[in-house]
Amino acid sequence: MARWGLPTGLVGMLLVSGALAQESPSGAASESGAPAPLSPWVDDAGAISFPENFRTNMIHLGSWFVPEGDASGFHGVYTQPGTIEAFRESGAFPDGAVLVKELRAHASGNYTTGAGVSYETPQLKQWFVMIKDSTDRFADSNPVWGDGWGWALFTTDDTSTNAATDYEADCLGCHIPAKDNDWIYTEGYPILVE
Repeated sequence: MARWGLPTGLVGMLLVSGALAQESPSGAASESGAPAPLSPWVDDAGAISFPENFRTNMIHLGSWFVPEGDASGFHGVYTQPGTIEAFRESGAFPDGAVLVKELRAHASGNYTTGAGVSYETPQLKQWFVMIKDSTDRFADSNPVWGDGWGWALFTTDDTSTNAATDYEADCLGCHIPAKDNDWIYTEGYPILVE
């Protein structure tokens, strides 16, 4: 653990991003009395920005495959290395943990490994981003925050704006079955417990 109370890998990720300007734990007050920055992708009002370069700066947490419907395709999920370390130690996502789920279209073909094999295509569909904050510091002032997380949706047309406007209406419905797991389908991420 680093001196800020965050796992060493997560601190490194935040420092590289220039997010920690002071030595205080995530969520704790700084010398000025203001809360310390939660994440490099959250501003002072709780607006969530798109984590550029997440594919090269984060670790692949796991994948889901949805064969049909609007959400069909491969859902690849990424997070910071420190998030995995912290989860393994405590069984919970640490404040400041970022989960990025990238949804890509899929195609199928016949290969030597079998018929009807599905694979990812280059066609991106959208991204979901969740940022952990057990203090719910923005819940009263920003409707994309609550239940311990910040919730965001970014479309391929505009990664500069969170398309979600109210997490309860736009995001929570898909996560209700995972409520007892802090709203995350952790069974799809064996790296958290390996």
